[in-house]
Amino acid sequence: MRWQKKREAPYRAWIASALSALRATLGTLASSWRTWLPQFLLIAGMTLWIYWPALRGGLIWDDQWYITMNPSLHDTSGLWKFWFRPGSWVEYYPVHETVLWLQWQLWGENTLGYHLTSVFLHIINALLVWRLLGKFGLRFAWLGGLIFAIHPVQVDSVAYICELKNTLSLPCFLLAMGSWINYENSKSKRDYENALALFLVAMLCKISMAPFPAVNLLYAWWKRGRIDWSDAKACAPFLLIGFVLAFVTAWAGDVYEKAGHNLIGGTPLTGVLSRIDAVGLDATVYFARCFLPVDIMLVYSQWSLHPHALIQYLPWLVFAGVVYVLWTKRRTWGRHVLLGLGFFLLVLSPFLGFIGVSYMNFAWVMDHYLYIPIIGLIGLVVAGVGDLAARIPARSRPFAVGISAGLVGLMAWVSHAFAGLFVSEEIFWTHVLQRNPTVWIARQNLGSRLLELERYPEAIEQEKAAISLRPDSWDGYYNLAFALAKLGRDQESEEQYRVALRLNPGYPKIYLNLGEMKRRTGQMAEAEAIFRQGLKMVPDDASLGTDLAGILEQTGRVSEAIEVYQHVADLNPDLAPLQYDLGTALFHAGKLPEAEEHFENAVTLDPKIASAHENLGVILAQSGRLPEAIEQFQDVIEIDPQSLTARNNLAMALAQTGNIPGAIEQFKKVLEINPGDAKARETLAKLQQIELQRNTQGQPAQ
Repeated sequence: MRWQKKREAPYRAWIASALSALRATLGTLASSWRTWLPQFLLIAGMTLWIYWPALRGGLIWDDQWYITMNPSLHDTSGLWKFWFRPGSWVEYYPVHETVLWLQWQLWGENTLGYHLTSVFLHIINALLVWRLLGKFGLRFAWLGGLIFAIHPVQVDSVAYICELKNTLSLPCFLLAMGSWINYENSKSKRDYENALALFLVAMLCKISMAPFPAVNLLYAWWKRGRIDWSDAKACAPFLLIGFVLAFVTAWAGDVYEKAGHNLIGGTPLTGVLSRIDAVGLDATVYFARCFLPVDIMLVYSQWSLHPHALIQYLPWLVFAGVVYVLWTKRRTWGRHVLLGLGFFLLVLSPFLGFIGVSYMNFAWVMDHYLYIPIIGLIGLVVAGVGDLAARIPARSRPFAVGISAGLVGLMAWVSHAFAGLFVSEEIFWTHVLQRNPTVWIARQNLGSRLLELERYPEAIEQEKAAISLRPDSWDGYYNLAFALAKLGRDQESEEQYRVALRLNPGYPKIYLNLGEMKRRTGQMAEAEAIFRQGLKMVPDDASLGTDLAGILEQTGRVSEAIEVYQHVADLNPDLAPLQYDLGTALFHAGKLPEAEEHFENAVTLDPKIASAHENLGVILAQSGRLPEAIEQFQDVIEIDPQSLTARNNLAMALAQTGNIPGAIEQFKKVLEINPGDAKARETLAKLQQIELQRNTQGQPAQ
């Protein structure tokens, strides 16, 4: 007990400290609410108005992949996998995935909940930006929060559900920065530990938080004009966390891809010169988007890189000149500009082209990567506004306020209009193509959406256009083949499937669709060969194994079918339908004990498979275990009360156990569902006669 008290004491002190801080904060807020409440209502109100159209929006692009197509969200063991099985999902972002999992349990496929969560987090982030800028003593810190909330480049991160990673990671990032600033001022161990813990949580939301320690060193330089060994030592644990989690995330993505999941691999960046070229141009475009957010789109066209064209290195020369001027002014205003600009570039650095990222296959820049870096530029703008406000004569201030309000209103209007596009994929991608018809990924995605809407001729048109813009995109050929098959143009469809296979031989759906086309037209040998080829490429794909085994069963080779089912079931032991299919094949082969085992596996994994319960009941009845069989038939009826087979089987099992009244009741239910069932009517009459004789002889009915 003495040891326990010693261990509890620090926690009690921490709780007491936290409560004291909370009381102080609430007291400060209560005393100054007239000051901050109008700004808070303005930020929250404008944010809600901007994103109101997006609240009724559906799933856009990768939203489906993250939500409806993410099996771990629908799995009770999903939380365990997110945290302790890196590679079960493409990214190791366990905090982000946990929040997604919880949302799935709450909202399912209802997108309103997901959108409300993102908008709420965005408002919180805007308030935290206000708080952070306030720590630098900026007079109009609240304006920074407002600009952050309404800026058009932020719409991607808020209205696009799958970018929850941004809105979720930023609160911890900003709170960690606040704690670090407190630590720099007080050297409090608690502030340091808070910063480290919050940084860890932010990294578990999104790995792009890794530049945080570099930002801390930049802050140390801004504060003292130098970086000491003590600064580097204090940042070392942050660097270690960043390195370890970056390694784990990269490893998880590699494991996920090797497991047969299709990802966009590789980038157009080849060689050092192309990367230097991309970095300069990307940084310039990102900077320009922050100050001139016009013609906003989710995906921009991808310009060509010419590493040997000197003009493309002009951004580097401009950057060097700007840094030189700022460095010469580092003892005055240049120091502040270097802090804001440095924050912008450091946090943006993972997305500039130093490292090839998969999205660079279709675009060099995407606005949602500006969600955090823009804070550095916003801070400079707010500082500039404060300095300018102090210089403006009193008679000119209404005019200045009017201009500022006009700019704020214009930004909000642009953001509101853009958020309104996140209603459906058709509207969204059509808008992109109206602005720039050369964005091949937009044509491909619009084609995919048209396929879902069964508008096959239009889908074919879009996919052909996408292929003409990007001939090496296997997705375009796959979608085109699918649409052609739906229109009965099998020969053309097969040609496109073959091209898709050549470009991506590891995607199982190509084999599945091509094989099904062959089976549908009676070409069983060709279908079998395609399924075998696919299973060779992706040995653990349950659908390929099931289709191959189905053909083998259909052609009378049941023993071979069982071998295929068993092979795939060994690799996928948690798939209830596969256990059921294997059990059915064994049942037809007369191997009842083995069939019983797999039917039991199926109903354990998924108790709602009625046919598995029914077949298991038949096996149990045939082996004389009637009470167990009765339980299985009752389970079937609970799942499907209209099942005639289950009621007949249950009635016969009840009759064999002597429960004549129960059997009579079930046969009556059969006749209610199907009055024309002559056999049931005949059996019912016999049972009623037996029951009458029992009652006449005074035998108790069971």
